[in-house]
Amino acid sequence: MPNIRRLDPTASPLDYFGSELRRYRESAGLSQKELGDCIFCTGSLVGQIETAHKVPTREFAERADAALMTDGCFSRLVGLVLRSQLPTWFQAYAEMEAKATYISTYQAQLVYGLLQTEDYARAVLATGRPDNLDDLVAARMERQLLLQGKQPPLTLVVLDEAALHRPIGGRETMRNQLAHLLSLCEKRWLSMQVLPFGAGEHASLVGSFNTLRFDDDPEIVYTEDLISGHMTAHPDTVREAARRYASLQAAALSVKDSAVLIARVMEERYGDQHGPDQRAVA
Repeated sequence: MPNIRRLDPTASPLDYFGSELRRYRESAGLSQKELGDCIFCTGSLVGQIETAHKVPTREFAERADAALMTDGCFSRLVGLVLRSQLPTWFQAYAEMEAKATYISTYQAQLVYGLLQTEDYARAVLATGRPDNLDDLVAARMERQLLLQGKQPPLTLVVLDEAALHRPIGGRETMRNQLAHLLSLCEKRWLSMQVLPFGAGEHASLVGSFNTLRFDDDPEIVYTEDLISGHMTAHPDTVREAARRYASLQAAALSVKDSAVLIARVMEERYGDQHGPDQRAVA
């Protein structure tokens, strides 16, 4: 008889997901292979998820719900599982971000995480050489679901022009990323402005920052350094962040002119004239 690893469901969200998957599968009288056949994966993958050696994707969770008739149990759990794969220092911010009714962000180097394509996110996250790159990418894509609900937070973005020119992931990835930004410009809940190089010195030369607002809780300002992130609700910091953000918005291009610039960079810098698979060069 095989030695079945018994999980402590309270150890982590991943352990709880695995133990529940095993419980529902055994109650249905299915082997790991039989369940895998039902949800278009291998029995080995089912086993790895049941023993918390593999992180489930949202697609896996939804298929498991359908096959085991669990009334959405795994679809509800998988968000918690994926969030637990984020760096420990970032998890508290992700929880607050998911509750925000208003998000404002200035991004000095990169496209804002909630607006990144999967390929762009993969290239960004790979720079840290993590062992769990696939899980981190899945967690970032999961975070973006908050923008796809019936009432997404009002999201104001000021994006430094440098982020448009930095060839993250290569030409095709950047072209697709900028095309994605242009498609988002049509959303009523999103306002995107580009801070052009011509603005010169500006109110946030020290770097990027986010502000979260809530219906019933104090505002939060979030910043990151090389190692971790920092949240604060101190009134003086919140007030200073608001002042600086207003200055950035005033210095940035209008929403319409920003879209024009994004489209121009997409075509001129990442268009077909650069060849089939070349990185744009400065």
